[in-house]
Amino acid sequence: MITLLNQLIQVRLTAPDLEASVRFYEEQVGMRVIRRTADAAYLRNWGDYYEYSLVLTHGDEPALSRMTWRTESADALEEAARRIEAAGVIGEWTEPAAGYGRSYIFTGPWGHTMQLVWEVERFHGEGEFESVYPDRPERRSRHGVAPRQLDHVTIAASNVREFAAWYTEVLGFRTMAHTTLEHGGISVFSVLTTNEKSHDLGVVLDGSSRAGRANHFAYWVDTREDLLRAADILMENGIGMEYGPSIHGIGEQNFLYFRDPSTFRIEVNTGGYRNYVPDWEPYEWHPAQGSNNFYKNSQMPHSMTESFPPADGPSATEEGVFPGTEDKLLNPYSEHGLG
Repeated sequence: MITLLNQLIQVRLTAPDLEASVRFYEEQVGMRVIRRTADAAYLRNWGDYYEYSLVLTHGDEPALSRMTWRTESADALEEAARRIEAAGVIGEWTEPAAGYGRSYIFTGPWGHTMQLVWEVERFHGEGEFESVYPDRPERRSRHGVAPRQLDHVTIAASNVREFAAWYTEVLGFRTMAHTTLEHGGISVFSVLTTNEKSHDLGVVLDGSSRAGRANHFAYWVDTREDLLRAADILMENGIGMEYGPSIHGIGEQNFLYFRDPSTFRIEVNTGGYRNYVPDWEPYEWHPAQGSNNFYKNSQMPHSMTESFPPADGPSATEEGVFPGTEDKLLNPYSEHGLG
């Protein structure tokens, strides 16, 4: 069977205050603006193999407007588009633009827009950005958090299991694990991957009536010490931690979460397993096992149930459902007057 997707290579966010967001990702996260237009900024991490991995555009609300995935080959791009349309979703082909070749853009059944591309512009730093490692795209940065690269994105959907099944069956994602509530058997979180990582796509249960929302996206740093350094730098600059540092049970990554000026949630993580098992069966976690916080020594803040753009109901997280929000998540129309 042909392998379709290779990795997540870009996220595109909308920000109400574009300039404040650009400054934040430059000064605090430590990214570098590589292209700029009147209405968009294109930023890269020092370890991104392609020209940029974050696009910021102006929008009335914080939102994930698109995620971009590279395919395994030109043939895989054509086959992915064929399978998407065979599943009843019609996208469109776009012409090459801004470091990318011809691509296929579609919006999936739960309202999330994906761009699939094969041809991309590889990045090689020059001058002060040239690395002594000949196969490293740019010299290591120690500015701000200084992540090596984009790691994953976690979206929100009204049915976690069906979302995972569709993207597994149509685009060949591997589903690696689920978090299911002990009571009621409701799945609130699943992780999927296109490669050997524990996940490059996560999905949390969304209790709102708004499609296409996202919970967070994540950057990778090389070591746990880098992650703790990131927390220290952010705190010294007045940017509080929303959650962590700690370690996830699912995936085994160390994590911390914080927000950008548009309130969009960012994760920094490191560690975790690599899984090469071709016939892997996803494990069923329960929150009490420490699926999100394996140390089980802190309480997840209620704010972690917020997804973007804002909507009329919360989403779950890797840790499960925040106490008191179960009914709204399982039935967003349970209150009188909500339909």
